[in-house]
Amino acid sequence: MKNLLVAFFVFLSLKSVAQQCPIIPMPNQVQSVAGQFVLSNNTLVVLVGGTELGGTYLQQQILKTTGLTLSIQPKANGPAISLIIDDKVKQTNPEAYTLDIKPSGVKIASATAHGLFYGITSLIQLVRLGTVKDNSIAISCWNIKDEPRYTWRGLLLDESRHFWGKQTVKEILDWMAFYKLNKFHWHLTDEPAWRMEIKAYPMLTITGGVGSFSDKQLPAQYYTQEDIKEIVAYARERFIDVIPEIDMPGHATAANKAYPAFSGGGSAAHPEFTFNPGLDTTYTYLSKILKETDALFPSQMVHLGGDEVSFGNEKWKTDASIQKLMQQNKLSDMLAVEHYFTKRMADTLFKLNNKLLLWDEAADSDLPPSKTIIFWWRHDKPEQLKKALDKGFSTVLCPRLPFYFDFMQDGAQRLGRKWQGAFVPMDRLYKFTLDSLPIGKEQQKQILGVQAALWTEYITTKAKLQYMLFPRITALAEVGWVNDSQKDLTQFHERVKAQIKLYQKDGLYYYDPFRPDQTPEPLSAKEIANYR
Repeated sequence: MKNLLVAFFVFLSLKSVAQQCPIIPMPNQVQSVAGQFVLSNNTLVVLVGGTELGGTYLQQQILKTTGLTLSIQPKANGPAISLIIDDKVKQTNPEAYTLDIKPSGVKIASATAHGLFYGITSLIQLVRLGTVKDNSIAISCWNIKDEPRYTWRGLLLDESRHFWGKQTVKEILDWMAFYKLNKFHWHLTDEPAWRMEIKAYPMLTITGGVGSFSDKQLPAQYYTQEDIKEIVAYARERFIDVIPEIDMPGHATAANKAYPAFSGGGSAAHPEFTFNPGLDTTYTYLSKILKETDALFPSQMVHLGGDEVSFGNEKWKTDASIQKLMQQNKLSDMLAVEHYFTKRMADTLFKLNNKLLLWDEAADSDLPPSKTIIFWWRHDKPEQLKKALDKGFSTVLCPRLPFYFDFMQDGAQRLGRKWQGAFVPMDRLYKFTLDSLPIGKEQQKQILGVQAALWTEYITTKAKLQYMLFPRITALAEVGWVNDSQKDLTQFHERVKAQIKLYQKDGLYYYDPFRPDQTPEPLSAKEIANYR
């Protein structure tokens, strides 16, 4: 009898897993509905309330991923997909949507185009995971009511250390949209190279764009302003804001290689690392750069870095112009000089109606909280998070552990980062909560959301980029969208296994957390030789 009961409960458990909604991130409210909806070349898409963009996106994605051709029509007499924007829909979150799938048809509704888009992406996931038969696809029926936990669900891509190009960026944006991520933090400048064309200063890319982290002799690689416009427009169609990062006053080596007159020097380990805060010409130079940046990025947000300045500000202590600045403005030390610089550059952004984004070192500053967003990245310094929140700053959580995707995923991986022996496996990210963080109950509303980072010191190939991103991106999506009380690791694993089948179909080189030996770390011959 005991064995029969165990078998019965195992059966119920498996049945529950089989019946769960496969969408990532898991919707807030899901109810299974009897029957299946069958999608075919005869399926019509009906637009209600000016949803042409959403209809076209659905049409194109279904064609791209399944080969089926849906027709957009003003009305339908049979089973159809209805896309409905109605400002009378009761919702407080502009990203909320409902998705009602029955054998007789599909209805996606929202008060906004943004919410409707997420309903469409949920449907696309279900279609991609559906049962294919006789040039049609059958999907299970669901009644879904959904909205995200956080407004900021971001991913950073480092292009200074290794350049990836338009096609790869667009592919990443496609997957971000697939998983309802909405902020693309584009790290375009740093020590190795400057990757964004600035018309006023062409040498930034001609000279500053030369090289990478692993090969200092590579010919210049960068994005023209036309490239940037194309990528920003592509992201915007997917309701993704693109936020550029222009590092200052540190991490400025590539820029200083191009225009050494504005250099504040560096250190032996980080040569020409800083801009010179003692020269008025530095502020004029950087303000012109930010004005062109503002014109290219409609997100009205620019990240200025502001981190690790002490790595290369040794010469500030002896530079005559900086010493004069300190005397005139009664600046007591190098940190005060750094804050003076940041405030002046912040004023430039504020005049352009941009929000200022900075790493968590800026929590020590006196910048206006209403115009500034802090990114807490140093997991070993929770006091910086507390300080940022206590000062009233809106904050994005992106602590190295577990949000840095350049960290290794297990002990078999050869090339990547660890923190005191710790890895960043998918499950660690999925289990992330605010419970252990110094966040008061009233400060919860200051947490805008979460963001992962693909730093690329040790990522030199597209295969390795994919290996480090997939499937950890699924855990990022869940943390940004799903409430902690709804998380279920076992069910999440089942949904990830279904996603892995999509990665196989799309030819991605992913890490398999369930069978890691099946997808070994992709390393070049040079990397293997260096590792040995």
